[in-house]
Amino acid sequence: MLRQISRSLVAVLLGLALFTGGSFGGGPSPEAGEANLTVSAAISLKDALDDAKQTYIAANPNVTIAANYGASGSLQLQIEQGAPVDIFLSAAPKQMDALETKGLLLEGTRMDLLRNEVVLIVSKDSTLEISSFQDLTRANVKQIALGEPVTVPAGQYAKEVLASLGIYDAVNAKAVLAKDVRQVLTYVETGNVDAGIVYKTDAMSSTKVKVVATAPAKSHAPVIYPVAVIKASKNPVAARAFLAFLASPQGRAVFQKYGFTSATP
Repeated sequence: MLRQISRSLVAVLLGLALFTGGSFGGGPSPEAGEANLTVSAAISLKDALDDAKQTYIAANPNVTIAANYGASGSLQLQIEQGAPVDIFLSAAPKQMDALETKGLLLEGTRMDLLRNEVVLIVSKDSTLEISSFQDLTRANVKQIALGEPVTVPAGQYAKEVLASLGIYDAVNAKAVLAKDVRQVLTYVETGNVDAGIVYKTDAMSSTKVKVVATAPAKSHAPVIYPVAVIKASKNPVAARAFLAFLASPQGRAVFQKYGFTSATP
């Protein structure tokens, strides 16, 4: 309960920061001044975040934003090793928890931003008649793309789904591990594998694949995307302002266009 209240308080404070430390609807923020921000974000956010940052920059030309995309685990390690990052947006709480435990987050800025779903995809032209996760155990399904579960949250969620269905060992024997969820998508798009497990938003971004099954909600931990300002940020005011935009109704509306839903009511 305390954690939930804390998250709600963060959302309120970030909303206030929108009017005191950043402006995305009425021109540049005098407090923020010129600022260059680096955002490290899960690769599954690429299309949506590119859109969101362009929307923000159009109203705040004093700010430049560079996005560094990759697997959340890899981005976490980069931050731990001192990479110059202002904001981290992870595809799972695990990586953010690790940074918070090490005192690398700016206190009071962490919040849960988005939700996603786990889906099973095949090539649009597939003739294998795969219609469920259980079908992955069939003999005619030879290769299945999964994110590497240690560093790729999509792979972690996929492992949880398959384990809950009692088919992880059988499917893992056919697994082709990918460095991030977008590589899983590419493997399926190109027909190099028979199927893959990705996020709903990744499937929506491609015209070359189709969703054949959605993982039951209780078969895996909720797909939550937390965000926070990094403590070592050289632009904490501008970083807070951009984070406030992402958490605002206008920012969330951008993500919703790409299939994400809000992590909070």
